[in-house]
Amino acid sequence: MFKPPRSAFPTSYNELMQVLQAGEHKFLLLELDSEFVGNIAKQAGFAFKLEEGKRWLSMDLMAVDRQAPLLLFDAADPGNLGWFSRCQFYVDGQSGAVLQTPICLANQRDGTGRAVPNSVRLQIAKELPVSFRLPGKQPVTEQMIYAVLYNLLNALMNTGVGVCGGPVVKPLAGRSESIGARN
Repeated sequence: MFKPPRSAFPTSYNELMQVLQAGEHKFLLLELDSEFVGNIAKQAGFAFKLEEGKRWLSMDLMAVDRQAPLLLFDAADPGNLGWFSRCQFYVDGQSGAVLQTPICLANQRDGTGRAVPNSVRLQIAKELPVSFRLPGKQPVTEQMIYAVLYNLLNALMNTGVGVCGGPVVKPLAGRSESIGARN
């Protein structure tokens, strides 16, 4: 698991998080360091283009030196059972949400509309409800988001990420469901 250097983070919880209250609703405001996020992408083996908005941080990622597609596979296909049993991340194929994270994933497309096998787009939400929890009911901090991002990027390169249903996010590796008879 990725552990950023301790010196990279503030020392108290109050320095880490801001809370925004809008009526009855409270939101955590993440202050993600775009340079640090870029270094995580480089460590995982990706070339990247980063764009930052007030409510999100977006990255176009490409595994430049990779010959095989990224390990984004169809979790519903029984032929992918080996992948499914070892993955720790799942993507909702309808929305692109990486389940139990503030991250969304999308395919990159070429000029003909086909998914590029060595490239994806990620978007990290910087505003989350205060009730949002990561897997294991861990509270959200910038340090935890960095760790989740690093683990997700490594999973795309090494262990696999499952796509669960939906027509929006297309698998890049393994077998994928197709309409009609199989040979």
